Order: sequence, then structure tokens, then C-alpha cells
Amino acid sequence: MTTRCLDLVLCWHFHQPDYRDYATGEYRLPWTYLHAIKDYSDMAAHLEAHPLMRVTCNFVPVLLDQLEDYTSQFKANNPRDPLLALLIEPELAHITQAQRDLILEYCFRCNHVTMVRPYAAYHQLAELFQLAERQGSDALNYLSGQYLADLVTWYHLVWMGETVRRRYPWLLDLMKKGRGFTLADRRSVYQLIGEVMTDLIPRYRKLTASGQVEISSTPHYHPIAPVLMDFAAAREAWPQCELPVEPVYPGGEVRVRRHLDSALVSHKARFGAVPQGIWPAEGGISTALLGVFDEAGLAWTASGEAVLSNSLHAAKVADADQRQLRYRPYRVAAHKTLCFFRDDKLSDMIGFEYSKWHANDAVKHFVAELEAILHQTPEHETPVVSVILDGENAWEYYPYNGYFFLDELYTALENHPDIHPHSFASYLAERVQHPHAAQIGELPHLVAGSWVYGTFSTWIGVPEKNRAWDLLARAKQQYDLVMATGKLSAAEKTAAEAQLCDCESSDWFWWFGGYNPRHSVESFDRLYRANLVQLYHLLKLPVPEALSVPISHGGSEAEAGGTMRRAS
Repeated sequence: MTTRCLDLVLCWHFHQPDYRDYATGEYRLPWTYLHAIKDYSDMAAHLEAHPLMRVTCNFVPVLLDQLEDYTSQFKANNPRDPLLALLIEPELAHITQAQRDLILEYCFRCNHVTMVRPYAAYHQLAELFQLAERQGSDALNYLSGQYLADLVTWYHLVWMGETVRRRYPWLLDLMKKGRGFTLADRRSVYQLIGEVMTDLIPRYRKLTASGQVEISSTPHYHPIAPVLMDFAAAREAWPQCELPVEPVYPGGEVRVRRHLDSALVSHKARFGAVPQGIWPAEGGISTALLGVFDEAGLAWTASGEAVLSNSLHAAKVADADQRQLRYRPYRVAAHKTLCFFRDDKLSDMIGFEYSKWHANDAVKHFVAELEAILHQTPEHETPVVSVILDGENAWEYYPYNGYFFLDELYTALENHPDIHPHSFASYLAERVQHPHAAQIGELPHLVAGSWVYGTFSTWIGVPEKNRAWDLLARAKQQYDLVMATGKLSAAEKTAAEAQLCDCESSDWFWWFGGYNPRHSVESFDRLYRANLVQLYHLLKLPVPEALSVPISHGGSEAEAGGTMRRAS
């Protein structure tokens, strides 16, 4: 009987940037609560239904901050998210023009193939909107209060997770009703949203306590850490990269440590212990960042396959030999933190391709790919395959929010004799010292890069992105000068520091560029500049005129709406 097996680590990454206006506490975009009720709830439910599955769920702290903030809003019955508040607005016929525009702008923002067209009543609302829109803004004003009530209700119904719908049959009754939704209907939906969101973190905490799920973290506000530490890191994998005008981001390494320390503190407060591992924002890694992780006592981190390939090339390992070296953890020089590298093909199959397949065929293909990896691995070694991807945006493109795919996938993995599901933590605890485990590889140096193309080109290196970095670097220069004067009170310093953290998020730089949808780029452009404006206000400094000029306009229709990228 063979003792060979394959160790599989599935890591689901959960992240939304901070959509709060720190001056008012109001949310400027609704994606955090929408993904909470659709994706984070469904992902927990699938794990609860499959207790033999073990995975890593990576929660970015700024997402957890927002989930807790939404919970407090529901407890106080005082929603600070404008779209959520409109769901329970009694008189939608008498709302302001800005509120009407908000409903009409956002309540069709979803994948129409899976979330609009299957529902005749919702599809009809979309067709009526398109008809009115072609006639101009005056025609849009003829859309009645009942139209708005039906639209805002349908939007929240289709964003409900499939497991939530199956748990609460009255949601299906509302969907069958289709139109003429009452205030009582809308309040019922609102109340359920509150219940789902309030229960989310406790559910994951329970899954963690059972040992089924490892919760890992990311530096608090999701900064692209190697670039924050050194703009020149972008040239390690992309030597021709054009860098910002500013030579460095002032105090970048200190800022990275600040984000990491804050993440460790918040994780311990929420889950009872510091995380064992860190998924750096966008898998952005460098040898210098590994040193920061070492000092924090982290056991593991991870990045993309192309980063490993670039690093092996730098170590003069031939392409033919690299194929045998992918499925093992790596130690870099004298660093203690082990590095894992994702299987880009399998991760992207889940993220982009399997949504187009029948669930059973997709799962069979995924398992067959793992079996092929096992058979191609030398007999004395057990491969460890890391499948790491966005755990929220992909499901919008699957029928039924990926319900059948995930259910069949977990069933197949639980019952496969030669595939052993793990979290990174359980792998390190149970497998890394096993005599047949994957050998720990050695790298003299990590070529800095991310899981997207193995470079940082998604965040730096083109005029729009570089301009955004220059605006941030100049704001940080002013921040340092003001902080050194001692003129701000302790509370004012805390507010300014939190605002700076938000400005340092990688998400702003992700969206700048002509290859993303115009409406998304313009939304994030406005938010980024508004955040910088608020930082200057908190520093009690005049706002530079440059912040009144848009950075980027976008224009293309990107795959998955621009929310995800393929690795290559």
C-alpha cells in the first residue's frame, strides 16, 4: 500500500479597503457589507457543513474593523452607510435627488448574468432603467418611489449568500413576490443583514477554536509593503520600471512595521493569539520584508509562483529543474519565516475559469490536476500545493454564488485518500517534520514581487500610479514635519495617523490606469484624493491644488470588473 500523499493548503483571502469617511463616519461605498452577507457568510457555512476540511482564511484587519463597525450600526439602529439606510427609508418617493442617484447608480452594480437576468422582476427593473436612461435625466425622474423600493430590495436580495437564502425560506418568498415590496419587507431584509453581519466574526472564531480554520492576517491597512519600504524594489523583477519623482516614501519601513504591529495586536484581541502567518498585501514580498516578519516571530508567509521562479532564476536554477521545486516551502538565506508559493494555475482556475464549467466537471478537473502533481513528484517527497486566492469576488461569476462548486469541492477533498487538506498552521505542526514531507528548499535571495505577474506593475511604474505615489510621499513629508512640531494634541495625532494608514493602502494604486472600468477608477480616484485632503485638514495645513485634479479616468472593461487579476 502506498504511503504517498499530497498536502493541499487552500487559503482564502478576505479583504475590502476602508470605505469610511473618517470625518463623518459615513461609508462612501457599500462593498464591505455586501460581501459580508454574500461571500464571507457563505464561506463560513461551507466550512461548517464540511468539518473535515481544513483551510486558512486570511482576514485583513481593516476589513474586520469595518465588520465590527457595521455591527455597532445595527445595534444602534443608525446605519451610516447611505445605501443601507435607503433600504429602510420610509418615503422613497420623497428622497433627495442625490439619494435617487445613489440607488440608480449602485443597485445594478453586480454581474448581470448571474445576479440580474435569472430574476424576471429584477431584470425588468433593469430594462426600465435602461429605457429611461436613454431618454435623459428627466425621464429617470419619472421612476416612482415604488420602483426605487423594488430596486433597492432586489439589490440586497441578490447580494444575500446562497446559504443564507437556504436557511431563511422567507427570502425566497420575497423573491417570488418580485415587486410591490413594502416597508415591512425592506425592514425584514435589513434586520437579517444585521443578524448575518453580527454573527460573522463569532462564526469564524468558532471555526478557529475547533482547529478547522487558521485565521491569518495582513499588515493592517493592506499596504504594498516592499514598495512602501523602497520604491526601487519594483525594479528587481522589472528593471525598466519607471519610478515616481520622489526618490523614496519617507520612513517607509517604519510605516510597514506600524501596519504589522497593529495587525498583530488586533488579531490577538479578536482571536486570542497573534497569527502564525501573514499573507502580505497582494503577496508582495521582498527579502527586506522577510526580516520584518522574522522580528515579529511569524512562522510563515506566502507569495506568487512567479516570485519563486524569478528567485530561482536569480539563483541560476534552470527552467527544467524548477518544475520539480515548486511544491515545497522555502527558507530564504538565514531568515526564519518560511515562504510558501501559490500554484498560479490552480488558483486562477478557481478565480476565473471554473465559474464557466459545470460544478462536477470543475471539481473533477481540480482533483485530477492535484493527482497529476502527486504522480509527477519524486517518490521520496510529498508535495505541498498552495492554492491562494481572493475569497470574495470570484463567486459573483458562479451560478448560485459558487454553492455547488464549493460543496462538491470540499466533499471531494474530504474523501480523497491521497489528498490531505491543511491550513498553513496545521501543515507546519503536522507535516513539515514528517520523513516523507516536502523538502524545505533554500533560496539565497527573494526577488521582490507580487502574485500578479511576479512584479509590482499593478501598483507602480506608469504615470497615474506614480503620480499617486508622489502625492502620498509629499503628504507624508508634511505629516512628519507637523508631528515633529508637537502642535497636535494626542487625539489629533491619533486621527492623523489613522488617516495616513488609510492613504497607504495598496487598493488605491491598484485601480489607477486605463485598463480598469471607468466608474470604478473614478470612484477610487475620488476616494483617494478625498483621503489625502482629509489628511491635510487633520494636519491643519492648506490642501495642495494638485489634489483637485483627477489622477486617472480608466475606460476599459476589465475581467471580473477589475476586482481580480490573473497571475500571468
